[in-house]
Amino acid sequence: METQHKDDAYGVLKNAKVIAVVGFSDNPDRPSYYVTERVLKKHMHKIYPINPKLAGQEVMGLKVYKSLEEIPEPIDIVNVFRNPAHVEPIVQEAIKLGAKAVWLQPGAENYEVIEKYKDKINFIYEACIGVEAGYL
Repeated sequence: METQHKDDAYGVLKNAKVIAVVGFSDNPDRPSYYVTERVLKKHMHKIYPINPKLAGQEVMGLKVYKSLEEIPEPIDIVNVFRNPAHVEPIVQEAIKLGAKAVWLQPGAENYEVIEKYKDKINFIYEACIGVEAGYL
């Protein structure tokens, strides 16, 4: 596995079809909401919001799921909007499910976790998926 950061972010996003958004919020003022909305407007990706508190609800026309394990198809990118202290179990689950990449949004970077799992999954960090979506 090759750990990538912002230099390779565009290519990873361009080649992705399925994105799971961990830490998704239904509050339009939260980055996880408006960044997801921006990616969704490109109509290039199938997006699965993940938030146990909102599971079963529909936000932006998308069904919200409780966990990554509930996603009914292979995941290309696990896009993480969580505190760095909560990242490791998400990375472990992404690896277990065979996701192609974990994208740690700015503020979610946990460099110890990146170092620990860099040989098991591709990481994107120091880049915002919403900014990269603007180039698609």
